[in-house]
Amino acid sequence: MEVILHVYDVTSSASDKTNNTIMQINKIFKDGIGLGGIFHSAVQQVYGEDEWSFGYCEQGTGVFSCPAGKNPMYRYRESIKLGMTDFSIFKVNQILRELSREWPGHLYDLLSKNCNHFCDEFCDRLGVPKLPGWVNRFANAGDTAAEIAGNTAYRLRQAKTEIVAASKIAYRFLAGVASNNSIATPGSPVNSPRGSPRFQATWFKNLISSGSKPSTSLELENREEELMRERKHEGAETPIIQCSRYAI
Repeated sequence: MEVILHVYDVTSSASDKTNNTIMQINKIFKDGIGLGGIFHSAVQQVYGEDEWSFGYCEQGTGVFSCPAGKNPMYRYRESIKLGMTDFSIFKVNQILRELSREWPGHLYDLLSKNCNHFCDEFCDRLGVPKLPGWVNRFANAGDTAAEIAGNTAYRLRQAKTEIVAASKIAYRFLAGVASNNSIATPGSPVNSPRGSPRFQATWFKNLISSGSKPSTSLELENREEELMRERKHEGAETPIIQCSRYAI
């Protein structure tokens, strides 16, 4: 049996200006360049004179029917023959009952779960080709854009988490360096608790900000000469004590 898709221009707004704008969009993007537009769709199968579609409601199923091609909410545009189904009227009615349970009206979403998505699902279960791409292209594009935006936001949150984790690792590393340096550095907090990284980090920060720097080779040589002169001076003053010790 033949399955037919009925397509409407979405002109359900209370504003004539909005409806006219939608008509212009559909005329340019569908009739002009064949890209797509803002459409409502419904599926008719030849066992009845009604078309079936999906819409929003607060309670119950969002699946509804009306006389084929005569939905009063929209402006009728065209019908498209999608193909033939081998299912009996009993099987088709069973599919409609299943869809009625699976498509509650409160789950309606303009971008991800609208009337065109419902018709796609209905056609798939009837075993006929899905809707032409232009019927729901604007909604699919909007849904993709929303998904990309959501992924971008997730990646930014993930990057922020990784930066915070890296900062904590760097902090622990610097605190550990400060703790190790404190063992061999005079005046450092040798007896500070190992479990107080805040104190260690503060000492390390003070160590850096104090302007301390390693001694140069010239400074080391001058220091050695001073030590040598001190030793010679001490040796000149204590020879008798050393001799008396050996004499004893």
